[in-house]
Amino acid sequence: MRKESWCVKNDKRQRGCEVVKCTAEGIERRVFVGSRGEEGGFMVAERFKVVALMAGIMCLCNADRVVMSVAIVPLAAKNGWNSSFLGIVQSSFLWGYIFSSVIGGALVDRYGGKRVIAWGAALWSLATLLTPLAANHSTGSLLAVRAFFGLAEGVALPSMNTLLSRWFPSHERATAVGIAMAGFHLGNVVGLILTPLLMSSIGISGPFILFSSLGFLWLTTWSYRVTNDPLESNSISKSELRLIQAGKSDPQFMKGKLPPLRLLLSKLPTWAIIFANITNNWGYFVLLTWMPVYFKTVFGVNLKQAAWFSALPWGTMAISGYIAGAASDYFIKSGNSITSARKIMQSIGFIGPGLALLCLNYARTPTVASIFLTVALSLSSFSQAGFLLNMQDIAPQHAGFLHGISNSAGTLAAIISTIGTGFFVQWLGSFQAFLTLTSFLYFTATVFWNLYATGERVF
Repeated sequence: MRKESWCVKNDKRQRGCEVVKCTAEGIERRVFVGSRGEEGGFMVAERFKVVALMAGIMCLCNADRVVMSVAIVPLAAKNGWNSSFLGIVQSSFLWGYIFSSVIGGALVDRYGGKRVIAWGAALWSLATLLTPLAANHSTGSLLAVRAFFGLAEGVALPSMNTLLSRWFPSHERATAVGIAMAGFHLGNVVGLILTPLLMSSIGISGPFILFSSLGFLWLTTWSYRVTNDPLESNSISKSELRLIQAGKSDPQFMKGKLPPLRLLLSKLPTWAIIFANITNNWGYFVLLTWMPVYFKTVFGVNLKQAAWFSALPWGTMAISGYIAGAASDYFIKSGNSITSARKIMQSIGFIGPGLALLCLNYARTPTVASIFLTVALSLSSFSQAGFLLNMQDIAPQHAGFLHGISNSAGTLAAIISTIGTGFFVQWLGSFQAFLTLTSFLYFTATVFWNLYATGERVF
């Protein structure tokens, strides 16, 4: 009788078990159980599943934010808040967001995007669920919960940016970010349309309960289906893994140590990113938090109509963001430099909305105003293929940390612009002056970006 035994050895690189059949004559055969998927037959590429799940949570991330932009109208009427205090309530989300950006970026560089965004989604979903309870308790409680909500959401963009940079080759990265950010912008549409419907049928708590429940549901899939790195995936095919690895300019940047802050801030390309983030967040949060109030105040439309007029621009922004990413990738694959691609995309992303906001001053109907806002937000999405990707270009080892620094500066700008809009409206009785100021900020940032930005590695 032939004597035989089975030996099982773990292969961490292959993420499977090597099963070896040993006989008197030697090793008879070996197979992998639970190893990477093999080629053959139709199957959806693993990186597309990752970006689809990322787009889903980015959608919920923004939907959870925008609920408050609609709910603030009945809450203000109920509590007698004036325009200036309305800006304070609207900005409370940013109080926590400004602190978590740097910490979240550093955690992403250290532990990867999967774990960090999972914890963030769990905590911001909990905060969303608690928001109507806090609003019923006291204004102080509402401000505290919204600040905690912002603290949890601050990790979302650094996690998205870093995780997708690991899962996609460099020539597909702008498209991947475009898909994920399309989900982010669609979150505005979903939130603006569903919130007034749910509030009218269920009450103020309705949309908060729905979106928080969807966040917890997303977590159950994310936790088991996604890994920080394609090398750790059980189900990725060998051909897809080769494609991803071959398309990385620097595959060894996964866990960089934090660089000296003085070193990062000593280079003008860093300041180009910071200034771009400041400008982008300034304009973005003015439009995000004030558009329902803008349409109701300037044109006298009701809350449901205001939500629809506000939602249309965000829907087109989702489409244009994907187009910008695909165009940027095609531009680079055609032999053009990354620096040229980043400068062109960012210039469109700032000059376009700057001109559109100036034209908005002359809108006399909500339909015309919605058209100008649609143009502004659609073109601003080209920034996703500009400064948002540029962090991975100049500092691949420290992109999360750099994202956190620039996002904190951008969040401070968003706080000032969100509160400032309220004071401007109360002081001058008009949105026009603040929109004009925002336009000139866009134009100034465009000049600075084209002078000092680069697509080459700096750190």
